[in-house]
Amino acid sequence: MVERVKSLGAAYSAKRGKAVASDGQRTKSRAGGRGAAGEPPAPDKRVIALVYDFDGTLSPRPMQEYAFLPKLGIEPKEFWAECARVSKAERADVLITYMHLMYKKAKEKGVRVDRADLVAQGKTVELYPGVEAWFDAMHAYVKKRSGDEGITVKHYLVSSGLTEIIEGTKIYRHFANVFASEYWFDAYDLPFPKRVISDTGKTQFLFRINKGIEDLGQSINLHMPEDERPIPFSNFIYFGDGDTDVPSMALLKKNGGHAIAVHGPDENATKCVELFKAGRCDFYATADYRKGSDLWKRTCLLLDRIIADVKVKEEARGLG
Repeated sequence: MVERVKSLGAAYSAKRGKAVASDGQRTKSRAGGRGAAGEPPAPDKRVIALVYDFDGTLSPRPMQEYAFLPKLGIEPKEFWAECARVSKAERADVLITYMHLMYKKAKEKGVRVDRADLVAQGKTVELYPGVEAWFDAMHAYVKKRSGDEGITVKHYLVSSGLTEIIEGTKIYRHFANVFASEYWFDAYDLPFPKRVISDTGKTQFLFRINKGIEDLGQSINLHMPEDERPIPFSNFIYFGDGDTDVPSMALLKKNGGHAIAVHGPDENATKCVELFKAGRCDFYATADYRKGSDLWKRTCLLLDRIIADVKVKEEARGLG
């Protein structure tokens, strides 16, 4: 999304953004599998975390362009350009600017937009080829390749896009947890940002998954020894499409994890090539999630590597 802002406002120093809205009353519990006492799950080390960005990674365009902006009769290019201008003029964070302008524009046009409206808009969001079948296919692949080792996959979404719209998509049910920016819908006349997730802010949620502290009401700052963390960083694969994913990719690569950069079928691969050459990702590929595609094959290579590593560590632990 903010890459759209960047491309339209190249003269500005705006960062790319994807903002998320929610009143905190999710249709699905996202506590993250914690025990009754709120303790992190046991660190069995046999969970593989596949973590995804959304706009540009799973979906071709920013999610607001499918229903929200058309509903207001606003051209996407004009909207993102205005976000860049206002952010620059006010020296404001581009994510907060974008979240503010969405509802300011809706109010100006007399269009009421609440949580239910945004969830309904999720049905219009397009996905890249193969995305709908991808999640179950990854589960089946890992089960087949790992045999009786009990190795499983969890899918996570870490996005600056709109949580409510994501909840309305066909793939929402596949995620163990969704971390995104949110609105308070009843705080003021216009919804007020409750949580804003920036490119560097995404890394917090990688640590939450790593430590098993997925309840956002709990701090992740206390030290936790590596051997007590439920999902080691070496068990992560991150999927992203641009500059805003660099901090997450860099964090995982530095800690033994993995990353794949994707680009649209009709998009130039230059950015992905740059990320690959800079050592930010293991592979890059076209955003084609169908079986047999380059993305499929390269993901499976990394899964095979993780599965083998988990088996080696399990064998070593068995020796005491």
